[in-house]
Amino acid sequence: MAVINRREAIRQFGAVGVGAVLGGTMTACGSAMGMAAKPNLDVDVLNFALNLEYLEAAFYLAAVGRLADLNAAGGGNAQIILPSGFDGSSPVPGLSDAVQQYANEIATDELNHVKAIRGALGAKAVARPVLDLGPAFAAAGAAASNNAISNFNPFANELFFLHGAFIFEDVGVTAYKGAARLITDDSAGGVLDTAAGILAVEAYHAGEIRTLLYQRKDQQAAAGLTVQQVTQAISDLRAKVGGGKDQGLVLNGQANLVVSDDNGVAFGRSPSEVLAIVYLGGMGKGGFFPNGLNGSLR
Repeated sequence: MAVINRREAIRQFGAVGVGAVLGGTMTACGSAMGMAAKPNLDVDVLNFALNLEYLEAAFYLAAVGRLADLNAAGGGNAQIILPSGFDGSSPVPGLSDAVQQYANEIATDELNHVKAIRGALGAKAVARPVLDLGPAFAAAGAAASNNAISNFNPFANELFFLHGAFIFEDVGVTAYKGAARLITDDSAGGVLDTAAGILAVEAYHAGEIRTLLYQRKDQQAAAGLTVQQVTQAISDLRAKVGGGKDQGLVLNGQANLVVSDDNGVAFGRSPSEVLAIVYLGGMGKGGFFPNGLNGSLR
């Protein structure tokens, strides 16, 4: 489903985890001498994250009428495809004051993530790829609902906006969690330190969106489906293509606002699993990235 360069290194780390690889090497060698060096993929990992931050920043900034801010952050002005009649220069119609404040805060966070990662990468930062926030959402809605929902538009109203945010947020958390084991620079203020901080913010965002949706879980959303049913369908679709690591708003009949395994640990996804979700099952491109991501991990 996904195309990843440096195939051997990523397969090694993505399949079994860096801890297992290094642990096995140390056991075999008995000492540091002769131990295989961990490939330094920090630039690749940061650029992978940057692509995702471009996407999230574009979504939230468009929702609050600030899409122009993304061009000012650097990375070029590649096309951002939006639903017909919506250009991201004014907020989603009907946003309540509270939700508009929440969305503005998240939009600013995502924009700052773009700036921070671009600043860390300097000249090695990839340009913003073409982003699809129109037909891709319609395709995701149709796929999640077995075509019961057609032409899903997250910028049509407040409830649909929250569903659109739900599609992205948990993916961001799992992407950072999965990428952590690939990072070499673990110095104070280094790549791992920054990535961990961004992961925490993304987790706050995810919990916020899930809480807002859970409060409305019994409300009719679209095609005769409730909010709970629609979000569960989205979760099931992400799980199907993204390694099975997903949960809806309700688990075992109880509120499920914090997604975690049986040990209370957040799920992590490999780059391949993340790409399978954002490409909507496409081969090397598609979905929210019609031409693919920019960089080596694509």
